Amino acid sequence: MDYQGTISRGVRAPIIRQGDDLIKIAADSITGLAKQEGFELQDRDVVAVTEAVVGRSQGNYATVDQIAKDIKNKFGDETVGLIFPIFSRNRFSMILKGIAKGAKKLIVQLTYPGDEVGNKFVTTEQIMEKGVNPYTDVFTEKEFKDLFGDVRHTFTGVDYIEYYRVAGGDCQVILANNPCEILKYTKYVINADIHTRKITKSQLLKGGAKKVVSLDEILTESVDGSGYNEKYGVLGSNLATNNSVKLFPRDCEKFVYGLQEELLKRTGKKLEVMVYGDGAFKDPVGGIWELADPVCSPGFTAGLAGKPNEIKLKYLADNDLANLKGEELVEAMKEVIRHKDADLTNNMLSQGTTPRQLTDLLASLADLTSGSGDKGTPFILIQNYFKNFSM
Repeated sequence: MDYQGTISRGVRAPIIRQGDDLIKIAADSITGLAKQEGFELQDRDVVAVTEAVVGRSQGNYATVDQIAKDIKNKFGDETVGLIFPIFSRNRFSMILKGIAKGAKKLIVQLTYPGDEVGNKFVTTEQIMEKGVNPYTDVFTEKEFKDLFGDVRHTFTGVDYIEYYRVAGGDCQVILANNPCEILKYTKYVINADIHTRKITKSQLLKGGAKKVVSLDEILTESVDGSGYNEKYGVLGSNLATNNSVKLFPRDCEKFVYGLQEELLKRTGKKLEVMVYGDGAFKDPVGGIWELADPVCSPGFTAGLAGKPNEIKLKYLADNDLANLKGEELVEAMKEVIRHKDADLTNNMLSQGTTPRQLTDLLASLADLTSGSGDKGTPFILIQNYFKNFSM
């Protein structure tokens, strides 16, 4: 039996700066690791590159003033309502400062008991105990704190209601889950939610908003020499300095195919390449859904398109092949896998497998392998991912 299955390796690299040749650095690091550890790269190995170093090498940054100018250009001398931001200093504090600086006046509407990705400042149990209807009840900051008391985040210890009020220029804060509540204060709105942004924008426009701008519509082109992202705007950005953000990277398709070609030249093997951001998984203790980026992968080579087409081994072993054992069972299992249908959708043999995009699964594996701290592994090499029990 071949005992080796999927392998995920973090690959260390030099500290990457603006203007660096990331394709060369990535190819050097991947091939250098293979040589150092004495293994060979194979066709369909996957190289995952964190979006952070792609954006950094591109110099895709923007300052608070540049964000503010774009807001001013979009809203002029209007009071602006900002609704549904996620609770994250890393993700949103600089964007909030830029919006506040560019708006004549700012009113912030927060969701409760937590944000879109699961950051909570009160629990669902507290909401029920207090007899609150989260679909209809609206609170000022004072009313909310009078009712619930300590609203600091469990992990960070931050009072995000106060933090966002101050970061927003000591703005007014309300707490409500109906997006149209903000229309009682202003008809000019920025909806800051990520994965629900299209639905929220539609609700606001149907509710009477005169202008609605989502985060993916801010900095879609350069402002005073800033970075930009024509598809995602400031979505997916991260804190860079105390006055700037690093934006989600651009031109990812060009990058992944460039790195694939470079690795083919060096190794003779056709590896698959992807840029990855946040993985898509949920913390069972804090309830935080990790995916604060607009997508798990903003760019990947063609071989990574689609979903897995896998058979559930446990089901086969307990049902169709229940009368077999030992080597006979192994060989029968391999035969079923070798002759499985090209599309197992709605086939009982595949039920219980994960029906997700390959890039979402691979990005989650890469994100967990690299972590978000000081491991220093911006490249992840995944081998044998497309190898099954019959191979």
